[in-house]
Amino acid sequence: MERLLDAKLSIEDLNEESLRPRTLDEYIGQQKVKEKIRIFIEAAKKRKEPLDHVLLYGPPGLGKTTLANVIAHEMGVDIKVTSGPAIEKAGDLVAILTNIGENNILFIDEIHRLNRTIEEVLYPAMEDLKVDIVIGKGPSAKTIRLSIPPFTLIGATTRAGLLSSPLRNRFGIIERLDYYTIEELSQIIKRSASILKCDIDDRACIEIAKRSRGTPRVANRLLKRIRDFAMVKYDGIITYEVAVEGLEMFEVDELGLDIVDRNILEAIIYKFGGGPVGLSTIAAAIGEDEGTIEDIYEPYLIQEGFLVKTARGRVATQKAITHIAKSKFGGDKR
Repeated sequence: MERLLDAKLSIEDLNEESLRPRTLDEYIGQQKVKEKIRIFIEAAKKRKEPLDHVLLYGPPGLGKTTLANVIAHEMGVDIKVTSGPAIEKAGDLVAILTNIGENNILFIDEIHRLNRTIEEVLYPAMEDLKVDIVIGKGPSAKTIRLSIPPFTLIGATTRAGLLSSPLRNRFGIIERLDYYTIEELSQIIKRSASILKCDIDDRACIEIAKRSRGTPRVANRLLKRIRDFAMVKYDGIITYEVAVEGLEMFEVDELGLDIVDRNILEAIIYKFGGGPVGLSTIAAAIGEDEGTIEDIYEPYLIQEGFLVKTARGRVATQKAITHIAKSKFGGDKR
């Protein structure tokens, strides 16, 4: 079952392209990144050159893909979108690069998942606008170097540390996207509600923003679910009271924790005395996969100070103990 608070891209998110901003002025948040990108774009346009290669990194759901499309729109060029796992052979990348239009943008999502042999094709393309193709096999094989049009590579990754140094060093612009403030998320929710043609008051925007984990993708997903709730249970208008009731029905608490987050913390606190406890033991206690806990649930719990990783295992903090004790969604406290 899809998780409501998962910041990873879902099929539903792909169907809501209309919610994405198209210009830097429409793009809410990431103010410092926007200011720098605006300068780089203006300078490139004045020189009539492609923008330097850009690497965007940060947690999922913060707008890396959206920003890449905004950059393309601001530059007035086309953008070709692909992902690291989708490029299986060097020939796939060569085909893309030799067919790309002059000064256009190639956007590679999850660029850290590119195969190392495919990365080798990118190096001369990024630096010298050349690609090498091998014709034939064995002793008779020949390498031919082809010229490609000037282009901009925009790479996006949630795990910048997994990028190889040679690839990372070829990006002229490297920017990190950070989590959004409640005020910024509230503005995003208000804008999305206007596009979705649903009425929402300011207090409801703020309440949804508080529970959105600092992530626009989560904020928009919660808004759509509250919109459904308001249409079925009430008159379609999202007031503060309707938003709170809907969020409680979906078991998203005031700090943005869902039922699995709370199950993890409750297991550590009530079954294992607050920890330290091993990941495999937690997984067995709540019936979840170890990898799922480590990759999806733990990062937010650690970031918000509910959980600490130690050499001996996971430990629940005093903040977690206090929150779980007063939670209205309390589970098994035996």
